[in-house]
Amino acid sequence: MSSFKPIQFKENKLILLDQRLLPSEEVFLEFDTIEGIHGAIKDMVVRGAPCIGFTAVFGMAVWIKSHPDFTLEQITKAGNYLNSARPTAVNLGYEIQQVIGHIRDKELLGNEAFEFVVQLGNEKIAQSERDNRQMALTAEEELDKLGINNFQILTHCNTGFLACGSVGTALGVVQNLHEKGKLKNCWVDETRPYLQGSRLTAYELTKLKAPHKIVVEGAASFLMKNKMVDAIFTGADRIAANGDTANKVGTSNLAILARHYGIPFFIVAPSSTFDLSIKSGDQIDIELRPDSEILKYKNYQIAPKNSEAFNPSFDITDGELITGIINEKGMAKGNYLETLPTIL
Repeated sequence: MSSFKPIQFKENKLILLDQRLLPSEEVFLEFDTIEGIHGAIKDMVVRGAPCIGFTAVFGMAVWIKSHPDFTLEQITKAGNYLNSARPTAVNLGYEIQQVIGHIRDKELLGNEAFEFVVQLGNEKIAQSERDNRQMALTAEEELDKLGINNFQILTHCNTGFLACGSVGTALGVVQNLHEKGKLKNCWVDETRPYLQGSRLTAYELTKLKAPHKIVVEGAASFLMKNKMVDAIFTGADRIAANGDTANKVGTSNLAILARHYGIPFFIVAPSSTFDLSIKSGDQIDIELRPDSEILKYKNYQIAPKNSEAFNPSFDITDGELITGIINEKGMAKGNYLETLPTIL
């Protein structure tokens, strides 16, 4: 999987694997304007908080290439435009601000600024690979305390290579277990309405030749009640100071069920996903996506034409329901207002 790159920057163009077409087609699209990259993020050509962040870095590079004599005000405006593509994923704004901060502090312009930002994007992807491997080891150590040889893991949405541009976060945990012969099965939530689980996570696990079965979200209680899940791992798009976590809608349901059945529930996410400037999940802006994602499958109408839909893309999992939050520096537990700062 590591040789398969869903995000690349070559010859002044950003090249993205169109994840909307997976698993039936592997199509790469090229972008050389910030408007095109904004659309790619908004329309979910690229998705997953880390990969969205990397896309933003290269998006800023593309903009700089076409505006070599930019002012700080102009690059800030360009960054704000790009950040508007998807408001919930904190990595998007975080990486944009990183770019602007470096440009300002180093007083870079023109081709020097362009080359610096491209190098920054490539370095961030490489660092992500190292960090995600470390998170997987932290999770493995925690799981080993359960005294089980082969684990049954439940995961939600897609947090693997396609979402991270490198070894995944929550799915990186699954990959690590599989590589070490410790994975009995990975339950893959279908993840409606965009089917990131059945389309993307299962696609990645197939490439890894890892044991897995796809289930609808509604099957989670059945699995847990019948002791078919040892632990749950999901990613995150934003984590507040108290541990409240925004992730793909349906994540909160799993955490509530896990508490009821006494199953450990973990969040796995890089430090760039933590936003300690907000006290709780109440302050996180939840993206509402088009009705058509629910009312249609591709171009086929599956609901009555007069029906309306409500389509929040994320929900908030209360920090008190989360067994542990893992990043590249370790794991926080308990009172997250006190413990999260210790791993940042």
